[in-house]
Amino acid sequence: MTDLRSGVRDDFAEVFGRQPDGVWSSPGRVNLIGEHTDYNEGFVLPFAINRRTVAALGLRDDRTVRVGSTFADELVEIDLDAIGPDALSGWSAYPLGVAWALGEFGADLAAVPGFDVLIDSNVPVGAGLSSSAAIEGAIALALNDVWRLGLDRQTLARVGQRAENVAVGAPTGIMDQSASLLGEPDSAVFLDCRTLHSEIVPLGLAEAGLEIVVIDTGVEHAHATGGYAERRASCEAGAAALGVESLRDVSVADLDRARELLDDVTFRRVRHVVTEDQRVLDTVRTLREQGPTAIGELLDASHASMRDDFEISVPELDLAVETAQSSGAIGARMTGGGFGGSAIALVPSDAVSRVLVALDGAFAEHGFGQPNLFTVVPSEGTRRES
Repeated sequence: MTDLRSGVRDDFAEVFGRQPDGVWSSPGRVNLIGEHTDYNEGFVLPFAINRRTVAALGLRDDRTVRVGSTFADELVEIDLDAIGPDALSGWSAYPLGVAWALGEFGADLAAVPGFDVLIDSNVPVGAGLSSSAAIEGAIALALNDVWRLGLDRQTLARVGQRAENVAVGAPTGIMDQSASLLGEPDSAVFLDCRTLHSEIVPLGLAEAGLEIVVIDTGVEHAHATGGYAERRASCEAGAAALGVESLRDVSVADLDRARELLDDVTFRRVRHVVTEDQRVLDTVRTLREQGPTAIGELLDASHASMRDDFEISVPELDLAVETAQSSGAIGARMTGGGFGGSAIALVPSDAVSRVLVALDGAFAEHGFGQPNLFTVVPSEGTRRES
């Protein structure tokens, strides 16, 4: 992080010809369990990771906003008065969308100055580790500080979600932004997506001799397109047919009745969400009572449900999970929105090398591109760096 932080300061000075007022950072996230439950007002259990996005930001004395990054050549310039969903496109819609969304949550955008910002990141893009929420978190906290808005982190998470839903056009839930903004070291964030109540759940991975291996398949996914929106629509249709506000209100015991009322595809979408909610609750209880060595079967069951009922896996993800499971992982599952991205495996420290070698070999044997393999550490959430 030190290199990333100092590098973005230097880059800001080079691009804008002055020093920034500060540097803020926000992490990507891994969702331990609870996939596609967030927008169904259910439960999720993500954690912030030690891959971060940093933003160097400086206020201006006019109404201009300029946004640059180390991963795009363009410098986007816009008047603060012109920022709105219809005026935004491309990668800059994430940071600019946050500025607009702050106005939706009480900021008087007519009374604040413009700003320059430069963004850098080592959160892999397209891997399902929420590089977008990392951008949103860093910008939201930075503007909250320099504009002196006084918003709490739960509200900043809602700001990030609003930016992603409306300015970017991705119908995501609140989980990613909450994980980035609320994360704590060696812990997961247990979030009730209906009430937005959150609790920190200690993971105890190091003490248990466990590590989280991320298997980035290299198959990119895009939330704003096709499959994700279709799954969300199926969930909403299932809830409407069952006469409930959301699938949060359906229990495992209700599934027999749901099978009678719904067509096969909608029923399987509903069954995934309902059983996944239960798996999140079971995982939290198991972590508290028995520790992380006991949650493997829940991770495995989550993947099977996403593969068979929600149908959001791909062959590369299935291979990653199966190979990790057969090579010593306690449990494994795809993580993120699906249709590509990453899987995670919970692996004893002394088996990590064996799992990595097996994954490389399996992907080569099946003719898939080489996966990007790395471990992540549950880490602190969004913070001001300097």
